[in-house]
Amino acid sequence: MSITLTFDSLKKTVAAVVAGCALLGSLAACGGNSANADKLQKADGSTLTDVTVGVCPGPYGDMVTEVLAPLLKDDGYNLTTKEFTDYVQPNKALDSGSIDANLFQHGNYLKKFTADNNLDLTSLGQTPTLGLGIYSNKYTSVDQIPDGATVSISNDASNLARSLDVLRQVGLIELNGDADATKATVDDIASNPKNLDIKTVDAAQLARSLDTVDFSLVPGNYSWDAGLDPNSALALEDQTDGVMEVFVVRTSDADTDFAKTVKDLLVSQRFKDAIANSRFSSFGKPAAWGEDDSSSSASASDSASDSSSASATSSSASESSSEDKESSSSTE
Repeated sequence: MSITLTFDSLKKTVAAVVAGCALLGSLAACGGNSANADKLQKADGSTLTDVTVGVCPGPYGDMVTEVLAPLLKDDGYNLTTKEFTDYVQPNKALDSGSIDANLFQHGNYLKKFTADNNLDLTSLGQTPTLGLGIYSNKYTSVDQIPDGATVSISNDASNLARSLDVLRQVGLIELNGDADATKATVDDIASNPKNLDIKTVDAAQLARSLDTVDFSLVPGNYSWDAGLDPNSALALEDQTDGVMEVFVVRTSDADTDFAKTVKDLLVSQRFKDAIANSRFSSFGKPAAWGEDDSSSSASASDSASDSSSASATSSSASESSSEDKESSSSTE
């Protein structure tokens, strides 16, 4: 009997210890979230608050370093970047608290990824964005693309749909009438008159795939990282609100001083002026900037209607760049 009682007591003790550890872990997690929010509140102004921003290879990490960081330093924040090599980890790292914000994705991608992965993240606003483009090492206009040509597009759902819509914009395919352009898959292709052989690959490999395919649709961040000139693109997408890059934080941090400061900065004149004097001046501009601030990129529909020669495409892109007209922008 005494042995049985001792064993029962031991089981109860172990259960209590396990429950206590679980409670402590929960409290620690809550404390971590609270600490992150506290860090992003404005300090007394005597020291800079360190903020880590997740980015992917491409222009947006450069934009953080060259434009956003200097401006936010004046507001008391020291921005540094942490680079990720895929589109999955930056949002998961932000959700876990290992970074404080990210800038690498467009609004459509954020919406889908957070829904699919049950993440609570919030966009603070849009930044100028380099659109997805059609690039080729073999051809200089959409009209030159032959029957049976191979094309590589991104395999992630958001950019795959986006790429199919660009192919539709330039008249290379037609989508089913009831297809949602932001969610389309290859199964939604209603007509493929040139019998394109569509290959889906990881977005980071699209620029490299130009050596093995006839043409590729490359998101702006990866085309920038690969040194592809948007003026040499066969076409650039018609940029809509959903494909603008967004600056993202955890929803629990959306009311912190840091978040409010960034939100105000993204539509401020000083940010517009800094972009105008930067390497990113030709990127598509957020709609919130107003009709007088516009993108310099040639759209896919412009290229489709005037793609009879490389010079026509190139001249249209550079002409649009010098006029600095408005667009809505892109990228993941």
